[in-house]
Amino acid sequence: MYIPSLFVESRPEELHRIISEYPLGILVTNRPAGLDADHLPFLLDVNRGLQGTLLAHVARANPVWQEVHNGEPVLVVFRGAEGYISPNWYPSKQETHRHVPTWNYVAVHAHGRIKVRDDEKFLRGVVGRLTRTHEADQPRPWRMGDAPTDYMSDMLTQIVGIEIELTRIEGKFKLSQNRAAQDFESTVQALENRGRVDLAQAMQHSQEAAIK
Repeated sequence: MYIPSLFVESRPEELHRIISEYPLGILVTNRPAGLDADHLPFLLDVNRGLQGTLLAHVARANPVWQEVHNGEPVLVVFRGAEGYISPNWYPSKQETHRHVPTWNYVAVHAHGRIKVRDDEKFLRGVVGRLTRTHEADQPRPWRMGDAPTDYMSDMLTQIVGIEIELTRIEGKFKLSQNRAAQDFESTVQALENRGRVDLAQAMQHSQEAAIK
């Protein structure tokens, strides 16, 4: 990933935050037919491996778990807030007109080595953690124990686990860091006015973090 120095994000806590807040990653693998990609919700275990380990599962019908080999390098792409930025939002545009449109976005690339885990204990652990994480804000969180035992056991036979021990994580936070203060603040306001609070907050968070 091309990352100009102004947009580099290397702090582990920030990279981990994006993975946790935007857990639907794109798993890129090199398979017999060429490059392929799968969209999967991931868990990040920061306590496993030097860089952390990603955990997920795929449908048994998905050939990816049979077409990759343990230890092969893979890439998982996570994308945070993103959106179009109009030059009309810059006050300085009215002075010089020397501005063009752009796109702001947050992206994290997690590189690692994949391992297929086709055992029930691993799968129960991954599914249990996924549901606890994403059901946490529900009035009555769903639990694996809510489903009949035989049904849950059957469902687990239809998926296969994967874990990816990370070897490198890189982040690109392109959030108008190259803009003058008045243009930056005006862009944040324009995004908020258009309901893009997520991107506006990402810009403000990045700015505040840079000041610290």
